[in-house]
Amino acid sequence: MTYFRKSVEWFSDLLGVIGQLTIFALILSMLYEVIARYVFGAPTLWAFDISYMLNGSIFLLGAAYSLRLDAHVRIDFLSQRFSLRAQQMLNGVVYLLIMAPIFAAFTWVAGEKAFKAFSTGEVEHVSPWAPLVWPFYAVIAIGLLAFTLQFLVEALKYFLGEKRPGDADTEMPGVETNA
Repeated sequence: MTYFRKSVEWFSDLLGVIGQLTIFALILSMLYEVIARYVFGAPTLWAFDISYMLNGSIFLLGAAYSLRLDAHVRIDFLSQRFSLRAQQMLNGVVYLLIMAPIFAAFTWVAGEKAFKAFSTGEVEHVSPWAPLVWPFYAVIAIGLLAFTLQFLVEALKYFLGEKRPGDADTEMPGVETNA
């Protein structure tokens, strides 16, 4: 179980770093487009496609990493009234029985879509650039897979009592909260 947990957390961290680096690729591509369009009067065909593909990739590559660090919005005005153990069990059950299966289904659909796009050579039809879409679909599937696996790991942490819901010490290391 420890190997599974460490592997999933390593994978989430890796995708988080890749997502962070992808932000720089998005910035550079948009900077290039602005300079090409307004300085040289030569807009690119690919700027819109790159922007939505990279933006979607950043979001999904960082999802598992964000869940791992509790860097998401938590609405717990009802559950905070429960005992700590009840909160942990509730979070574990929700993550294991609701969130993980839902995102596993999303992962399956995204994986099938990526495979179909790869095998057929599908391109973006509404774009004059017409890029292949399977790399973007594959990133979606990989991000969703990592998110699903991280839900399982987080559920395990809650069940074992290793994680406290809304505990400021587990939220964004190095960031102070004014609670």
